[in-house]
Amino acid sequence: MIVDVVVNQVYLPFLKDETRYQIFFGGSSSGKSYFLAQRAVLDVLEGHRNYLIVRNVLRTVKKSVFNEVIKSIRNMGLSDLFVINQSDLVITYKPTLKQILFAGLDDPEKIKSITPIDGVITDIWVEEATETKYEAIKQLDKRLRGQSKVKKRLTLSFNPILKTHWIYREYFGGWDDTKRFYRDENLIILKTTYKDNDFLEPDDIAALENETDRYYYEVYTLGNWGILGNVIFTNWEVQDLSEIRQTFDRFNNGLDFGFAEDPSALAHMHYDRKRSTLYILDELYERELTNDQLAKKLKRMIGDQIVVCDSSEPKSIKELRNFGVRAIPAKKGKDSVNFGIDWLKRQKIVIDIRCHNAKEEFQKYKWKEDKDGNVLPVPVDRDNHLIDAIRYGCEELMDMKPKLKAAIRF
Repeated sequence: MIVDVVVNQVYLPFLKDETRYQIFFGGSSSGKSYFLAQRAVLDVLEGHRNYLIVRNVLRTVKKSVFNEVIKSIRNMGLSDLFVINQSDLVITYKPTLKQILFAGLDDPEKIKSITPIDGVITDIWVEEATETKYEAIKQLDKRLRGQSKVKKRLTLSFNPILKTHWIYREYFGGWDDTKRFYRDENLIILKTTYKDNDFLEPDDIAALENETDRYYYEVYTLGNWGILGNVIFTNWEVQDLSEIRQTFDRFNNGLDFGFAEDPSALAHMHYDRKRSTLYILDELYERELTNDQLAKKLKRMIGDQIVVCDSSEPKSIKELRNFGVRAIPAKKGKDSVNFGIDWLKRQKIVIDIRCHNAKEEFQKYKWKEDKDGNVLPVPVDRDNHLIDAIRYGCEELMDMKPKLKAAIRF
């Protein structure tokens, strides 16, 4: 079969590579995810491979890797040869029944039961692998078993974040930061950047090259592992809150509005006053939601609970109310940002394992620096959509201690 496919030059040597562990990482817009989607389609066409493609959270799969694979199929002119099941997130190649299956790591029981129609899973691709936990990847590795005509592969793709991440410790022992490729008997690592993508538009390139934040330039433009100084929050951890959340009966919700570049961000929380512990139970983090769409999602997530919203958008708050959401404006006030940060820094913060956007924000949120590198008491206005939502949702909690002190004083 002749297939019309154009692959970025840097990835061509890896179309047929059968090394057991494969890592494709680097900067934004480097084309790594699209290449892996192309490879998955081409591998299934050959008739010996079944794919399982995962992300940490199921609800992020459809709008990312699932659509990426469908795009590859269409661009190759192969739509008539595949059955695409949108509800089950399964793509089947008609002539051989080989499949590309999709799942989220937040449903481990489902992962265990996933089986292709014909043969075994030969390839597992973990997109945005830095969102995942070490234990989850080890469990996926164990899924690669059973008789197969081809060697099995576990592939990770991601933008690097911090060198403290378990992926760096686990796989990058032999890595040389001055090189862009590593190979040993069981592992290959390829680093790419936007310069390796021949299909970028000039404005995409300009946005990456004109990045002024040092950390973002290193990580997202140059594709380097970052070392982030001046982080604001170090008092947080990630846990699986599936069981303990069932014991909570009081909740706080905060909402930061967004649309195009910035996401609408909801934080659904519980606060344990005795232990000064804030639990981040769930999150909404989605762009291009109109207010009616946002209202539907909010009602599914928090029902008739009150949600405290960014008061700078009174029109949106009113529309949410008209759609049945109990939305109220945040009070904010002078120095409310730093006041909220100070309060949050004095709590223990526990983030549910499924809230990867909250985890990333807490990992990256940092103080500004002056031109000489001195730290300023002003947060960088970036990576803070959920953190802002958390501050709004916790306003009433922040007011409690001053009131209590006043009561004691009198």
